[in-house]
Amino acid sequence: MLKRRRYKYEEQEQLIPLINEIRCDHPRMSARDIYLKLQPNCMGRDQFERFCMDSGYRIKKLRNFRVTTNSLGVTRFPNLIKGIEVTRVNQVFVSDITYFDIGQDTYYLTFIMDLYNREIVGWSASDNLRTESTTLPALNRLISERGKANLKGAIMHSDGGGQYYCKEFKELTKSLEMINSMTEEKVYENSHAERLNGIIKNNYLYPYGPTNMTSLKRLLAKAVLMYNTGKPHKALGKQTPSKFRSTIDNENNSSGYFPLSTVNHINYKRSKLSNKKVNVI
Repeated sequence: MLKRRRYKYEEQEQLIPLINEIRCDHPRMSARDIYLKLQPNCMGRDQFERFCMDSGYRIKKLRNFRVTTNSLGVTRFPNLIKGIEVTRVNQVFVSDITYFDIGQDTYYLTFIMDLYNREIVGWSASDNLRTESTTLPALNRLISERGKANLKGAIMHSDGGGQYYCKEFKELTKSLEMINSMTEEKVYENSHAERLNGIIKNNYLYPYGPTNMTSLKRLLAKAVLMYNTGKPHKALGKQTPSKFRSTIDNENNSSGYFPLSTVNHINYKRSKLSNKKVNVI
């Protein structure tokens, strides 16, 4: 019973950023039409409409809808990336969940991106908003891509969706010794992840034209590969994310670079007491 309530609350919380996104794409779409589009399992049509109205249906108020705690022991995390200087891979990861339409059906995409080299390192596609279908498989893919040892001390930054503070997700980030971080109010606090959503959907997936979940998963993997290996970024000196990381790895290997955990890096920057040489790009 308690587990069902927790799942329901997590899905309900993730509806807020999804409603925001739909309202940006469809400014005059009604609450009823949004319900038909999302078809959430956590509530019926009338409850969904009340939920929209109680939350403040306009986008600005929806973005300010935050719950700090509830009877299930939900906690929030502070925004740890505001003003931070990102100097290496595996230091800060940003993540977000977005929707993707195929005909009358709505699916959900989850991405994790390394903020330093803009590389997508975790992703998933699902037909529901449950944690085991969204953030957990994306995080497990990140582990496969980068390795557990390299994630120690890294910041995992996200919006306020329940899938990022549920018990299973927190247990996994804790076991990896990652540091959880969340947006507070403003959308730009997770702007890199939200911009990535639009790029993958509009520049890759919609042109690819997936027709069902099977083809969506296959074409999503292709989109991630094309983005990581074929899309130059101005911020990366017009290199692709993969090429930029390879360049940095080669430079660091030839110069005796050694990685620092995020916490040690911050302490180093503040105290300036370390006598070890660190190559900062």
